[in-house]
Amino acid sequence: MKDFITQEIKNENAVLVGLITSEQNEEKVTEYLDELAFLAETAGLIPNKRYTQRLDSPNTATFVGKGKLEEIEAYINDEENKIGVVIFDDELSSRQLRNIEKVLKIRIMDRTSLILDIFAMRAQTAHAKVQVELAQYEYLLPRLTRMWTHLERQRGGGGTIMRGPGETQLETDRRIILDKISRLKQQLKDIDKQKTVQRKNRGKLVRVALVGYTNVGKSTIMTLLSKSEVFAENKLFATLDTTVRKVTIANLPFLLTDTVGFIRKLPTHLVESFKSTLDEVREADILLHVVDISHPAFEEQIAVVEKTLFEIDDTEKPTILVFNKIDAFNYTVKDEDDLTPKKRENYTLDELKQSWISKMKENCIFISAIKKNNIDSLKDLIYEKVKGIHVTRFPYNDFLYHTYDED
Repeated sequence: MKDFITQEIKNENAVLVGLITSEQNEEKVTEYLDELAFLAETAGLIPNKRYTQRLDSPNTATFVGKGKLEEIEAYINDEENKIGVVIFDDELSSRQLRNIEKVLKIRIMDRTSLILDIFAMRAQTAHAKVQVELAQYEYLLPRLTRMWTHLERQRGGGGTIMRGPGETQLETDRRIILDKISRLKQQLKDIDKQKTVQRKNRGKLVRVALVGYTNVGKSTIMTLLSKSEVFAENKLFATLDTTVRKVTIANLPFLLTDTVGFIRKLPTHLVESFKSTLDEVREADILLHVVDISHPAFEEQIAVVEKTLFEIDDTEKPTILVFNKIDAFNYTVKDEDDLTPKKRENYTLDELKQSWISKMKENCIFISAIKKNNIDSLKDLIYEKVKGIHVTRFPYNDFLYHTYDED
């Protein structure tokens, strides 16, 4: 895979930049920058400093205002800080990238290019590599002009229509990338055909898919249920390749799939590239939506996952909400004389449990995969859901138990 684009960005100090706008308040921006810092650490970078600015909308030329850009420039030029890269929390246009690079004279990244770099690091199989490479080229295509800043010097002068050599080169590069995109899409189609055959060969077994935000513990749950080692790490996008395992609870077999995690501000073309991996989600009979209840913004994460799932497949499927990491949950006690409404951080775990159980009835459960708390109850719940579908497919199967004991 020699065309595969990777950037060596390890162990460099990074500056993070976010905007406070009408659409995202200061609290939200802090959350987004926390996530961006985690993404940077996952890519091997060291978040060094953060800059935020309050604007109605991003500056079309430089994303942030002129004064803020000069402030960032002064910080970068201080040799003691040793800054190697500046990361912006939103996707930058080619014009913004070019203008910011002119001023800061340093590598500039945005959230999308950072996610793509992590994907490139994580991709193991040929399938994942093709998906990432396709997403990288689709990201690169509209930003080609930035790579050819010498165009300005080489363009034909005097208002003539003739193209200079730089412009010809730009068009050549554009055609090469379009050819690569076309070839990669064809490769994905071929891989998809193989995957479809593989899925058909799995027979009529009930399919259960683990879905959820990135770094919520899907792979840890997969390891617990399938009793086989699946790569799990406290980093974003630790899983990029879909893993399928045959799992048996008591004597009821079914297929369990671990999928790539979702994230906020995931670019459309990135979702498009990974739709083939997420065919496993489309073809699943039951979804286990894993949630990190210890995360301050877990409700927003649920919304992000549900929205992305709807984009992939708008068919309603039986879903179990699995609230993981109850061992890491904490809350802030509200002062008795504080008359303001309760915030998310003021609710106890029991209060959240009551709220979600009243909403979801028996379709939600609270566990700790790492501490193995309430795992038997999770198995019981999955068993009942799978059994409900299994008996309609295999009506003459008489080996199902109503109750069972784990060995």
